[in-house]
Amino acid sequence: MAANRRKGILLAGGTGSRLWPITLGTSKQLLPIYDKPMIYYPLSVLMLAGIREIAIITTPDDQPQFQRLMGDGGQWGLRLTWLVQDRPEGLAQAYLLARDFLDGAPSAMVLGDNIFFGHGLPEMMARADALPTGGTVFGYHVSDPERYGVAAFDDQGKVTGIVEKPKVPPSSFAITGLYFLDGRAPDLAASITPSARGELEIVDLLEQYRAEGTLQVERMGRGFAWLDTGTPGSLLDAGNFVRTLEDRQGMQVGSPDEIAFQQGWIDRRGLADRADLFARSSYGAHLASVLKD
Repeated sequence: MAANRRKGILLAGGTGSRLWPITLGTSKQLLPIYDKPMIYYPLSVLMLAGIREIAIITTPDDQPQFQRLMGDGGQWGLRLTWLVQDRPEGLAQAYLLARDFLDGAPSAMVLGDNIFFGHGLPEMMARADALPTGGTVFGYHVSDPERYGVAAFDDQGKVTGIVEKPKVPPSSFAITGLYFLDGRAPDLAASITPSARGELEIVDLLEQYRAEGTLQVERMGRGFAWLDTGTPGSLLDAGNFVRTLEDRQGMQVGSPDEIAFQQGWIDRRGLADRADLFARSSYGAHLASVLKD
């Protein structure tokens, strides 16, 4: 794998306190979203971007459970690196924890509790990946922008700022938990002053790119879904969304096994082994059906 290729960061730390007591005994990102663990969905996003070297950041207590689920990633043709976040100190902290892993490479970071769905997502990420410098974030049109970090645009559609939970939102485009940044991200993150709540805020990191004119916002339009899973209600909604799609179309959402096969990272034998492993579940039955197509 080339050293200058974009690498992935999957942030799966945190306490999941908004889901207590559900998450007192397990990580939020290991909870089920219908028929798969939550972490499969953001992992699949990175895979759809063509990324095969991925660092997964977890708490010390939860890491063995993640490793039992995912191993070294070889079953998907990936190379997973496991990093520990002793305590959550802001989203931008991930770039400091992953500095050695990135080793100067550009990155794509996805939050472990974000679920994305949309036919044009790989093409949108390919445009972000093609930019040699700067950063790209992804804006999603929401009905309640005051709950999110929101992008502000000028008359030409260029981003002029990102405002966190504004009382008067400058637009309806919330910034989602997917960030494509160049190789300078760890150094820029290291220069951030912690916020009043003692965290390295991702908004402050993105502002550095915006100030120099190198921050792009890809707008997700109709046909895209972005789901947060931080509350019991949103967790249930996400599961029902995935169930509706899969039952209606007979297709999987967020399957690392199927994506790895489609990308050519594993062969038919590799997919058959995974189908055999899950033979007693509907997920395994779907993998077996892929081999027949």
